[in-house]
Amino acid sequence: MDKIDDIVSVLKRENKKYIVPIVTIVSMTKGPFAVLISCLLSLRTKDKVTGEASNRLFKLADNPEKMLDLSTESIEKAIYPVGFYKTKSKRIKEICKTLLDDYDGVVPDEIDELLKLNGVGRKTANLTVTLGYGKMGICVDTHVHRISNRLGLVTTKTPEQTEFALRKTLPQKHWLIYNDLLVTYGQNLCVPISPWCSKCKIFKYCKRVDVKKSR
Repeated sequence: MDKIDDIVSVLKRENKKYIVPIVTIVSMTKGPFAVLISCLLSLRTKDKVTGEASNRLFKLADNPEKMLDLSTESIEKAIYPVGFYKTKSKRIKEICKTLLDDYDGVVPDEIDELLKLNGVGRKTANLTVTLGYGKMGICVDTHVHRISNRLGLVTTKTPEQTEFALRKTLPQKHWLIYNDLLVTYGQNLCVPISPWCSKCKIFKYCKRVDVKKSR
């Protein structure tokens, strides 16, 4: 991991030309509840769709109490066409009820507590903690998992394994920014199939693990 400082520095510079992930944009103007809900909406959904759906939904309700007052159908209509919108609308209602019943309407700031909410996995919990509260965590989605392995920083099979491997080896000063950097780079350059290695500014640090074809 001795090159990680250089990799982070390069990615910070390179990513200025790209749009940051939508949940990060939400976190810049809204609180933990919006981060949590936006992250749920983003699962299996393109960022543009997630952003538009989040805006429509938060115009109707921006806290658990107001959200619980909405009908499931109203939520469905607001968030369509995010992936699995019918399931997500029910989950949002369930989560809001739990927040009001068990947490006085406040989104927990601990990963273990967030994982108790129905439909919340480690990715969503880590994003809520890091972006919503600015607390330490490492959010690992498919981009972070893929690129971390591609670079040779970890050797893991699942995003959860990658998170725990990074917790042991990644300097804490990079934890909060790591997800944004790799997601942005993964959406634009270090794509899953045939990445743009010829344009990559961190190419010299990359072991190109499992890269069969590139551009």
